[in-house]
Amino acid sequence: MAVIGITGGISTGKTSFCQCLRELVSTAKFFDADQAAHQLVELDPEVKKEIRHEFGTGIFSAGRNLNRDKLRAIVFGDAAKRRALEQILHPRIRREWSEAAETHRNSPDFFFADIPLLYETGGEALCDRVTVVACSFKLQLRWLMERTSLERAAAEQMINSQMPLNEKIERADHVIWNNGDQTGLAEQARFLVAYWQNQLWMKS
Repeated sequence: MAVIGITGGISTGKTSFCQCLRELVSTAKFFDADQAAHQLVELDPEVKKEIRHEFGTGIFSAGRNLNRDKLRAIVFGDAAKRRALEQILHPRIRREWSEAAETHRNSPDFFFADIPLLYETGGEALCDRVTVVACSFKLQLRWLMERTSLERAAAEQMINSQMPLNEKIERADHVIWNNGDQTGLAEQARFLVAYWQNQLWMKS
């Protein structure tokens, strides 16, 4: 089956779209890059060591847990620091999900890779299809502020630090427009799953 990359901007609804896919294709395999990053910084001693070296011991609490809010404030306010964090995490995440994709490429099941920075890391080369989940800037900003409790200026800075959403849309094989409710999102997911199944059946 196909390896399908799911990407988009921060707070455009990628997780909600993947939940729709989980409900539609119960046998599909999923990889979540954000979850993988979380596990790396929590469980990998070498990653913790590199983060501490780059950002200082103050980035961790007394209990040696990463202060994610503090780290987020640093990397979205300093492009060099953001690149440094990406260099620590992204090669490991890419290796993890590319190995998983290859393992499942000859499986009868779909493999969905939810990778927020798919295009930024060249991950589209490992995918048979790429789907971008997008919404209006106004809605994206509102969702990000609600999710993170950031002030408007900080939220806008976070959005603008990423590859422009329009550029991702232009490069995508498929675009999910998530400006409506969950029902509309689910309908688009059903349409795409049926399309993919038909295309793959025709190739088999």
